[in-house]
Amino acid sequence: MKDTVIIYVISDAIGETAQHLIRASMAQFTLEGSADIRRHAFVRDAETLIEILGEAKNADAIIVQTLVQKKLAVIASDYCAEHGLPCIDLVSSLTAAIEQKTGQKSKEDPGNMRRLDQHYFDRIAAIEFAVKYDDCKDPRGILEADIVLVGISRTSKTPLSSYLANQNYKVANVPLVPEIPIPTELTQIPRNRIIGLTNSPEKLAAIRKVRLKSIGLDETSSYSSENRILEELDYGYRIFKQLGCRVIEVEDKAIEETAALIIEKVK
Repeated sequence: MKDTVIIYVISDAIGETAQHLIRASMAQFTLEGSADIRRHAFVRDAETLIEILGEAKNADAIIVQTLVQKKLAVIASDYCAEHGLPCIDLVSSLTAAIEQKTGQKSKEDPGNMRRLDQHYFDRIAAIEFAVKYDDCKDPRGILEADIVLVGISRTSKTPLSSYLANQNYKVANVPLVPEIPIPTELTQIPRNRIIGLTNSPEKLAAIRKVRLKSIGLDETSSYSSENRILEELDYGYRIFKQLGCRVIEVEDKAIEETAALIIEKVK
């Protein structure tokens, strides 16, 4: 039984969707080897497609295709059926179902999703907003934000701000430090737009020690001490109560999972 799985991603766009799905699926297996993902993007003609399929056949690979042009999708499916190659078509079945439900025909335009539209420009604006108002550089951003994240140091405020910005949310984040009063702007916005972030003392200590080490400072600094962390956590919970905001524990949660919870709570 093989431990290294060769997977050919064939797309008439960039193949990013297929790659994400493959990684999610591979995460469910413990293999001595790994997935050898060979991505072939912008495949727009039959000659190129058949050449790639021939390589995949010689490599005894799995085919994952996201070809929106039906002619190419059929060529790939027929080739795989003829040569006994596993073939996963991520687009055709869903496209056919949408056509049946709406009565419309697919545009079969591979680049359509990536065109510059208002959604794209909104996302860029949200990313710029997150950078500008990261770490409360300018508290005025709190008044304009869709979501405001508050929490003590190392509770994933900045990574979450960036991730949510990619989902088109304007996000500002505010660090909570016992010695520094919170900005008055936090009390001037609806509390449903504010999300408190927290973590366990043990996890915070471990993360902070790594952070200190990475910037060449003493790991035993008060920043990572148990007493300091407990003091900050206590202060954080008092601020959460004062603001009346919802609170999310980020320990052992992926950024995507925490972001989904934030969006759910804000909505």
